Amino acid sequence: MAGRILIVDDVATNRIVMKVKLNAARYDVVTAGSGQEALDVARAGGIDIIIMDMMMPNLTGAETCARLRADPATATVPVILVTASDDTDARMEGLSAGADDFLSKPVDEIALLARVRSLLRTREEERTYEEHGGALLGMGFAEAGGQTPFEGQSPAPADGQIALIADSTSNWLLRQRDRLRPLFRERVAVMGRDAALALDRESAPDLFLIDADFGAPNAGLRLLSELRSRNATRHAALIVILPAGDSERAATALDLGASDVAYQPFPVDEIAMRIRTQLSRKKRADRMRDTLETGLRLAVIDPLTGLHNRRYGLHHLDRVATRCRAQGIRAGIILMDLDHFKAVNDTHGHLVGDKVLSLAAKALKDNLRNEDLVCRIGGEEFLAVLPDSDIEKVRAVAERLRGAVEALDVRLEDGGPLTVTMSLGVAMLSDREDAPAHALAVVDRALYAAKDAGRNRVELAESFD
Repeated sequence: MAGRILIVDDVATNRIVMKVKLNAARYDVVTAGSGQEALDVARAGGIDIIIMDMMMPNLTGAETCARLRADPATATVPVILVTASDDTDARMEGLSAGADDFLSKPVDEIALLARVRSLLRTREEERTYEEHGGALLGMGFAEAGGQTPFEGQSPAPADGQIALIADSTSNWLLRQRDRLRPLFRERVAVMGRDAALALDRESAPDLFLIDADFGAPNAGLRLLSELRSRNATRHAALIVILPAGDSERAATALDLGASDVAYQPFPVDEIAMRIRTQLSRKKRADRMRDTLETGLRLAVIDPLTGLHNRRYGLHHLDRVATRCRAQGIRAGIILMDLDHFKAVNDTHGHLVGDKVLSLAAKALKDNLRNEDLVCRIGGEEFLAVLPDSDIEKVRAVAERLRGAVEALDVRLEDGGPLTVTMSLGVAMLSDREDAPAHALAVVDRALYAAKDAGRNRVELAESFD
């Protein structure tokens, strides 16, 4: 099954009809006959989407949705509300409670399934981030004061941009811009197609509101596809505006990656609420990505020196070795060890030792090319990998690194100087299956030869084969 969907309706016939439609599309469906039952099922976990009738006794769909949003265990489960009327007040009540969409009966099957597919994609992305990001992502939708982003009508956070994309001569577009501006602290601006496609990541708006037919029929849908495929705008929220009742193209827009669709004519309060919802979801997604990326960086970065750690360094060495064998090129490695470092810690303390490590790491990084990698592989030991290099170049680089460390101006608390030196071994990757392990073994022997020969020197490995 592609996803587990909870259908909530106090009328059994309605539940059965909806279940048959979704089962036919190979979704796993469970049902509930009241808002309270829906809350109990959702809190038990495992629900990907909730499709809920708006008008139910005791707890209405909007009231149930608000309770789902207030509970951290269910705050991120997508909710589609269904109503027998197309009443604007009812739609606003549902959207204000945090619903992701609002469908009128009889439910258009094409629009329903498209919305389900879209929400499932979003849900799966969030679940992936949560699984990899761990507890740090448990902040969920909670904001200052314990409210969710769906509570109230307050503007979304500032320092962002909302871009309206349509025919620049469209009076409709200009009216929407003027009506939306007072409702948001984000800058609301009109943008053309070429400007949107020329955006970089730093200047990309948080949300695009796109007329499906600006300039030419389906021009907005084509632009939607382009924006979703580009790095700069891939994570922006995208809302497509369609003529009333155009469910076929609504399905297309959602399948192309639209975050939401809206139909003309619409009350400005409704589109503002949809914008707020999508801005809040984008903010959450951005936070999850940032947390995950930070976690990944911490997993491969040494916190003291800022260099890559042993795990990343050895993995990188394996990749370079594979590329060397495939392309017939050479690469060298340099194994380095600070001389008498234990004596530094024992005599002057670990704070001085940490300072020496940090300064040495910076000196190493500053004296290598961008394509070279230097990592801390343990204690006072460092490894540099130099692709596309011959033995003479690698040896010359090693000598430069040795000199850079020796030239460090390290001062003790009393202002006195501390001399720091480093011993280095040099080797080349061989054309063999176990090239990384073999190179590390021979370069380790070269490093010890440098130490045995008096330290503060460079020694070549005796053999690379």
